[in-house]
Amino acid sequence: MKGVLLINLGTPEEPTAQAVRRYLGAFLSDRRVIQMNPIFWQPILHGMIMPFRGPRSAKLYQKIWTDEGSPLLTITKAQAEQLQTLLPEQRVRFAMSYSQPSIENELTAMTQAGVDDLTILPAYPQYSTTTVASVLDSVHRFYLHQQSSPTLHLISSYCHEPAYLDALANNIKNQLEKHPVEHLVFSYHGIPESYAQQGDPYAKECTDTTAGVVARLNPTVQVSQSYQSQFGPSQWLQPSTHQTLVDLAQGGTRSVAVITPSFIADCLETISEIGIENRGYFEDAGGTELVRIKPVNEDPAFVSALRDIVVVNQRR
Repeated sequence: MKGVLLINLGTPEEPTAQAVRRYLGAFLSDRRVIQMNPIFWQPILHGMIMPFRGPRSAKLYQKIWTDEGSPLLTITKAQAEQLQTLLPEQRVRFAMSYSQPSIENELTAMTQAGVDDLTILPAYPQYSTTTVASVLDSVHRFYLHQQSSPTLHLISSYCHEPAYLDALANNIKNQLEKHPVEHLVFSYHGIPESYAQQGDPYAKECTDTTAGVVARLNPTVQVSQSYQSQFGPSQWLQPSTHQTLVDLAQGGTRSVAVITPSFIADCLETISEIGIENRGYFEDAGGTELVRIKPVNEDPAFVSALRDIVVVNQRR
């Protein structure tokens, strides 16, 4: 039996300081995410970051929480259900790297269901050691302790796949037709510059994504690319989304749209960071309208693209 496991980052179980600290502890202890010796990093994490960031992030989560729970969790679940409908003869499930349902539990369920041909589909169109490599580490670590493993198809990147780029471009086009603007910003989740210097191809894949979408849109407005979600004092990929929006506003741009192509589901970074925090930066600098273009979320065209990507990889 064939199976597909869609894996996203994770989310706190509830918007409380305790739950957020628990989630951050798991996320920020991943050596792929924070490439610092744990002897030095763990005291910083537990003594300085989690005590303060937990309550602050909890307040932000409370603003975006829905009746169904975390947007990231509910959207990822819906995407898996849609993909299951498109792949009726396969078993489709979803997992989270740093929260529930866990990768280990879902891989166990796949084994118990008799899946012997498994496709791992990370929810990250662009490859990075901080995201995709961490997912693959978890999968390999699980099977390292099993007596047998299925035939594995590991999808490490799909930012060049035409079906994905078509779905992303159409999503942007549809939303811009409703809200015309002067400038379009492609805002990607950032990574430390040192990771890129060590060979992480993420920045190039982000640039390739932007180029692929722009070629399809042929926009009449100006386009910029930037990086958001900087964490810690180290130098991250530039330019920052915050500074890009401030510079645009100060330069006379009054309306912008921001798309976040590294996210396939709405979450704190898209709803709060872009829709609230960065909107504030733009307006404080003189801008009047920031349109947050939602990620592809439950767009049927995007889920169909995922189906095509899965099927192609299963044939390889």
